[in-house]
Amino acid sequence: MAVTAPGFLKLPVEAHQHRLSVQLYTIREAIEKDLEGSLKRLANIGFKNVETAFWPKSVSVQSAAGHLKEAGLKVSSCHVDIPTKDNIKTLVNTAKAYNAENLIWHGWPEDKRYSTLEGTKQLVEIYKESGKLAKDNGLHFGLHNHWWEYRNHVGGRLVYEILNEELDADIFFETDIYWVKVAGQDPAGILKKLQKRIRLIHMKDGPAVYNDKLIKDEPDPMTPVGKGTLNIPAIVNACSANVQWVVIELDKAAIDPFDALKQSLDYLSKFKSISLV
Repeated sequence: MAVTAPGFLKLPVEAHQHRLSVQLYTIREAIEKDLEGSLKRLANIGFKNVETAFWPKSVSVQSAAGHLKEAGLKVSSCHVDIPTKDNIKTLVNTAKAYNAENLIWHGWPEDKRYSTLEGTKQLVEIYKESGKLAKDNGLHFGLHNHWWEYRNHVGGRLVYEILNEELDADIFFETDIYWVKVAGQDPAGILKKLQKRIRLIHMKDGPAVYNDKLIKDEPDPMTPVGKGTLNIPAIVNACSANVQWVVIELDKAAIDPFDALKQSLDYLSKFKSISLV
């Protein structure tokens, strides 16, 4: 017997497992120096799946897809620009190259429209159109958050509440639990509250405190998962059966990023609900 989330792949009821992936942004500097070697190193650590971001300018999507295949890595999801009528063909070709279905607006930098209710609703309409473009091409569209969606109040509510209430049901959230905590919210509580909307999470750990350096894209160094300030067991336990992917990411690592990823994988693999496959 299987259950189906709207617009998503069927998952066995008895599994309720969250598959593990890794955001390649974590090793962006290594990829710049040695793409093939970096991907093979990820595979040797034990990763089976990756989430793509943006490659060095000299590397095409088709070439990158070939290197991923050679390393034995599959693509869980792609961080991309907002789908529009002008770029949807490119994004469809990107998804085909990776044999992936999830297109995720990475969300950086902060859109100033998130500072007002009217602006937030304008973005809702843009996201709805993006979701329709993706759906019409057999793909799924989602939003990745930073701290402002969980920190900015507009019309008496937080931005994420408006997004959750007004977006079409098949537009999903990739909830970055670290930025949720930076914003002063409880990640486990958010995962429970938004369980119908959240299909992926970004799993990261570290100090998770707000400071003005964040605006300049200068986050505090992050730790291996399980060695920072986040309550990872509570977060894992709060993931509903709708969470298909847990994606490890370190925007800035306190130690060698490959070592941090290995420690993170070893820690998360102890949870019965997380699958490496």
